[in-house]
Amino acid sequence: QVQLVESGGGLVQPGGSLRLSCVLSRGFFRSYAMGWYRQAPGKQRELVAELTSSGSTNYADSAKGRFTVSRDNAKNTVNLQMNSLKPEDTAVYYCHASRAVFEYWGQGTQVTVSS
Repeated sequence: QVQLVESGGGLVQPGGSLRLSCVLSRGFFRSYAMGWYRQAPGKQRELVAELTSSGSTNYADSAKGRFTVSRDNAKNTVNLQMNSLKPEDTAVYYCHASRAVFEYWGQGTQVTVSS
């Protein structure tokens, strides 16, 4: 069974930074497209950033210039570096993996941006 385990969420002040990490427990990591989504209270889940198996990236407009997604194939890990955080970035962040018709979600990690 494929599992995604996230870490790195927490409370940060506006303008601060956080780094989220997600480990894929099994499977051929290089073959998966990996991404991060978020869901704020009362809102739909939305894409934040994604990274294909070939290395192409796609960012939500709200994330461009502030967030960076990267992957470490040797460690089966995808990271999301978030800088210049704003209160509107507050949400539960979910790791996502997809390959062909298969997709998997992590359990989510809370990010709260507040003074």
